[in-house]
This record gives sequence, structure tokens and C-alpha cells, in this order.
Amino acid sequence: MKNTIITKIIIGSLLFSGIGVHAQKTNLEVDVAKTITKIQPTMFGLFFEDINFAADGGLYAEMIKNRSFEFEKPLMGWEQPNTKRSSLNMNSGVATPIKVAENETNPNFCRVLINYDKGYAIINEGFRGMGVKKDAKYNLSLKAANHNSAIKKIIIQLIDKDKKVIGETSIVPASNEWECYSAQFTATQTEAKAKLKITFEGTGTIDLDMISLFPEDTWKNRKNGLRKDLVQLLYDMKPGFLRFPGGCIVEGRTLADRYQWKKSVGDIENRRTMMNRWNVEFNHKQTPDYFQSFGLGFYEYFQLSEDIGATPLPILSCGMACQYNTGELAPIEELDPYIQDALDLIQFANGAEDTAWGKLRSDMGHPKPFNLKYIGVGNEQWGPDYIERYKVFEKAIKTKYPNIIIVSGSGPSPDGEHFDFAMAELKKLNAELIDEHYYKSPQWFRENASRYDNYDRKGPKIFAGEYAAQSVSGANPNNRNNWECAFSEAAFMTGLERNAEVVNMTSYAPLMAHEDAWQWTPDMIWFNNLEAYGSANYYVQKLFSTNKGTDLLNITKEGKPLTGQNDLYVSAVKDINTKEIIIKLVNTAVKSQDITIDLKGSKLVAKGSVITLTSPNLQDENTFAEPKKISPKENVYNLKGEKAEIKLPAYSVVVLKLKIK
Repeated sequence: MKNTIITKIIIGSLLFSGIGVHAQKTNLEVDVAKTITKIQPTMFGLFFEDINFAADGGLYAEMIKNRSFEFEKPLMGWEQPNTKRSSLNMNSGVATPIKVAENETNPNFCRVLINYDKGYAIINEGFRGMGVKKDAKYNLSLKAANHNSAIKKIIIQLIDKDKKVIGETSIVPASNEWECYSAQFTATQTEAKAKLKITFEGTGTIDLDMISLFPEDTWKNRKNGLRKDLVQLLYDMKPGFLRFPGGCIVEGRTLADRYQWKKSVGDIENRRTMMNRWNVEFNHKQTPDYFQSFGLGFYEYFQLSEDIGATPLPILSCGMACQYNTGELAPIEELDPYIQDALDLIQFANGAEDTAWGKLRSDMGHPKPFNLKYIGVGNEQWGPDYIERYKVFEKAIKTKYPNIIIVSGSGPSPDGEHFDFAMAELKKLNAELIDEHYYKSPQWFRENASRYDNYDRKGPKIFAGEYAAQSVSGANPNNRNNWECAFSEAAFMTGLERNAEVVNMTSYAPLMAHEDAWQWTPDMIWFNNLEAYGSANYYVQKLFSTNKGTDLLNITKEGKPLTGQNDLYVSAVKDINTKEIIIKLVNTAVKSQDITIDLKGSKLVAKGSVITLTSPNLQDENTFAEPKKISPKENVYNLKGEKAEIKLPAYSVVVLKLKIK
């Protein structure tokens, strides 16, 4: 009896793991010659939000935190190891923030009194340290006013975690008045947690402001530009669009601290620093040092979109603060400034050089228009107040710019009263593109692959603007970028692609997170001060984005789409530019499955390729130690006849690519 029970347990385990049993066989049919609809170039894109230190401390390569002393605590990020509050500091010195009220955008500077130059130092800690690389060059700049020429030299050093000097330069401050100075130096070792130390020769008073440090090696070698490795990961995805500056960051906790794009353009020094709303949003991850310098502003977002070949999609406040916070409303009769911001943004992006905002764009270095086609009104607002405001925006924008496509929102959830109300009202208004958001369980994503199958083909188009499978629950700090979440998103994405008649844009969210300074997880890209890697979710997104094709094809089993039957999900496209048939197959089962695909309507080249993304365990994920643990593997595929046969590993996303003769 005991042996019989053990035998049954072993057989059951083998069945569950797929070992020693025949793989499930499925026959599919594709009509290669018949296009269902054209796939929009914007189908798979990117959603950027300044959360998780994604801008300052991340994509924006500035290494100094609080460079212009504009945080609410003006010396936050700066330390004076030999200075004491209860002392005259005669053996060192002291830094004091000074506020100049008439300078509205950059009112603070730092006045440093050096009593004994051998004893005084002021150190910037960077964004959880500074990542410097051996033999790499770094560009330092600052503004200084040297009272009575008292200070003979400013000495700037990079120091490692043990306070050892690993790079050094100096500046001679030559004027009593404010002057800009710059210098370059080379790091002598690699260090993830470096700091910048400033000391002086001479005693007396010197004023400092806009102390800045950038790597010379930035994206496209732009001075004071973007972090190269992070942009490369975005570029490699070949995204169809870039949505910016985010979601909730657009709204603000109150209307006063909403994102105002006009304050993010023009001279860097005149972009007013403000607190980032994620600074205080979550008790599980307080980040009191999270502010926005706006060094990465709307001009830079448009420029980045152009760099990576993505259509820009800016989202603007509709006069409603975040409804999870204050929900503050601008009265309808006071919406004009908000509407004018939208109209002026279109002029900034597309206007001729003889227009006010077009001239600013040109003066900033981009005479040609950015070719803006889309603009978003509000982030994920809900209720009658949103619809009322949306109508006013739509009328104003369409009157002046009839060809601009307006993105509206259905609220923060994919169902429920707010969603149903918004969808009904926006359909009445013939809205062009409705933004839907869903942060749900992996199971939800698998079960909703057919979500758009019955959407009205003549109704508004859909922008799946924020989605990510949550391994625990929404906004939970214990969520992981595990393999189950990633392949469940892939299953759902076959449904997005199959419904390209309705779904025109899609993007995972959030985009990136700093290892030591995140507020929200999961995230598509993870980085620290030296390295960055794509999660398993990143590779799923990349597979779809780089293989989106141009024409949707019908792929069925016995005349029906595969939306989870036998744990299988599929979609098929044709690319008329590369003359390829591209079939995406997702197997969410614990066992491998054999697939036969009957390819009708075109002659195909025998030699193709197959890309496989798989991992044996649901909890597997990429890490800094194993950044490509879950990453695509490409192999040659040989087609025999008109039927393609392929084995899908357990828990896998597979892309089959075949050339048309």
C-alpha cells in the first residue's frame, strides 16, 4: 500500500512538471494573405514618470544632489564634517544658505565662511552616492563670487567610501562678482558610492551656486545630458511613442505643485526646483530628499523622443489635483491658464520660429518642429468634474489645432463605476483615444486576454497607458518583477495585438527605478549608480515592440482565437517592410506544448528564426548579479512545407519569424 502511494505521488509530480508525459498538441491556422487591419506605428511605446528617482538621480546624469541649494532644507545633501552648530568653527568654517527673494526661480545660494582652510570641507553625497568609473572623465561647473579675492583656490575631489581621493581638480575664483567656472578631471578608480568634496585655499568668504557634476560620456555626447546606458535600453526597444512627464506627477498633490511645463524649459538655471510628489506618498518608502530640478524638462523629453524614434505624447494637467490626495479643482471659469498651457505647448513643439514659443524651442537648439501629434488631457482623473473639464479642453484644442489627437482618461481602474461612467461619457463625445490603466494580478492578465475582442470597432481607440502585473497587490512594496508576471503580461499583450483595430497604443508602467531609492515596484528597468538592467518584463515588452509588424493577421484554432485555452495565447502579424510573418506564442502551462501552424496564402522561405524567452520557475527574476538570467535566445528555424511545427517550452514566450518569398 505504501509503495502504491509513493508511486502515485511520483507520477503526479511528473505530470505536473511535464516530465515523462506527452506534450499537448495544438493546430493553428494563419491566413498570410489577408490583412485584418494596419498596426499603428505607436502600438508599443514607453511611459516615463519621475518616480523611483527616474529623472534626477537616474536618466538625468547630474551627479550633485541639490546643486543650487533649493531644497526645502537648503543644505540637504551637503555635509560639513568639521562644522558644529554650537561652535564659532574657528578651526574650520561654516556654510550658510542665503535667500534672494527677487530671484524667484533660483533664490538660494550658499555663502561659505572659511576660518581655517586646512580644517574646512563641504561634501555632497550625490543620489545615494555617485557612480564613477575608472579612467572616465567628469565635467564640473559652478558659480562663485569671491569676496575681496579672499579665496585663492577651490579644490574639488571625488572621494570613495573610505574617503580616499579618486579624482581631483581645482578652480581659481577670479572675481568678486558672480562668474561661471568649469573644470574636468578623471576618476582613478570605479566607485558606486563616491562623494564630491570641496575644500579651499585662503580664508574669508565665498559665495557658491549651481555646483554641477556630469560624466562627459553621456547619450549622444551632449554636454550635461542623459545617462547613456539608460537611454540605450530605451532605444533598443524601438518604441513607437514616449509618454511624459508621467502619471500622478502631472497632477500634483495640490494644483500649486502640479507639473507646469513652462517652468521646465529655457535656461537650466532658471528652472525652479520643487518637491517631487513621491517624496511623501508612501509610508513604506519615505524619500525626503526627492525633488525635481527639471534639468530633464519638456525640451529634453521632446529631444529624447526624437533620439529614440518615438512619437512624443505629453500629458498636461486638466485643472484637477490628484484625487487620491486633495482632489483640488480649478473652477471651470478659471481654466483659461490650463488651456493656454496646452495651446502654448503645441506651439512650442510645432510652431514656426517667428512664434513666441517656437522661437524659444529654436533658441534652445531645435529650429525644426518636433512634429507633435498627440496631447493628453489629465492623467487618471475620474467623475463628472473630469468630463466637464475635458469638454472645455477639447473644444479649445480642436478649434485651433484640429489635427492634434487628444488622449482622454477612463480613471485609475479597468472596471467599476468610475470606469463605466467615463467610458460612456467619452463615447458620447466621440473621444479619439481613451487611456485605460490596470495594475492587477498575473491571473487577471491571463484571464483578460480577450478584453478587447468585443469593443466597438467604430468607437474610441484605446491607449493601454499604464499596466503591470502585481505579484502581491497594487502599490505593494513586496511586488516583484518575476517571470510569472512577465509571461502573464505577454499573454495579455497578444490580446492587445489581436485587437489592433481598437488598441492603438500600449505601455508598461513605471519605466525605471533606482535600486536604493524606489517608491513603487515592479518596474521595467532597474539601475544603480553604475549599472542598469532590463527585467523579464522589459524583455517581453522589447520582443513585442521590435516585432510589431505592419499588418494584423488572423490566427485561430478551429476558427477561434487562442485566449487561454490549454494555457495558450497567440497573435500574428505581417511586416511588409521586412517581408516577414511574425507569430507570437505564449505558453503559460507548466508543461511544454507542441504547436502546428498551417500557413496559407503565401510562399515562405524555408529558413527563418525563432526567439525564445523562458525560465523554469515562476519566481525567477533578473538581478544585478544575473541581469540576463531571463533574456531572449534566438535560433535558426527550418520550415518544412506549409506547416510550421514548434515546441513551446513550459512558461515561455516564443516569437517565430518567417520570410515571405
